[in-house]
Parts: sequence; C-alpha cells; structure tokens
Amino acid sequence: MDRSTMELLVEEHLKPGTRVEVRTRFAGKWSRGFEVAEVSAGGYRVRRLSDGSVLPAEFEADDVRKERRQGLWWA
Repeated sequence: MDRSTMELLVEEHLKPGTRVEVRTRFAGKWSRGFEVAEVSAGGYRVRRLSDGSVLPAEFEADDVRKERRQGLWWA
C-alpha cells in the first residue's frame, strides 16, 4: 500500500477526539483510556485521558482501534 493510500485510510477511520484503544508494544494487548490527538501520514498520535498527555510515540493504524464498549458483568 502506498503512502497516500495509507494516509487516506487513516483519516477516514478515526478523527481527533475519537476515544480509542491502543495495542501495547510489549504484550500486544489492547489498552483503554486514550483518544486520537492527531492524524498523520504514519498513523496516530494519542492522548491519555487520565492526565491529558499526548504520548511521544506515533501508532500505526493497525495498533489503534475505536474504543469498544464492554458488556455488563451480569450480562
């Protein structure tokens, strides 16, 4: 996939302010509590909701997904 196609796909999926989960780089598990801070050609910069900090790393599109609602524990 060329760079312009990747940039278009990234911009179409998640906009700044969208609550997301990010895949951790060490264990590969999904972590909640983030939102898209900005979109770039290489992926996403995300903001931690707990303190408003923008993480210094850029995440590829495969490592960011829209936050999934968790079911109720009794359901």
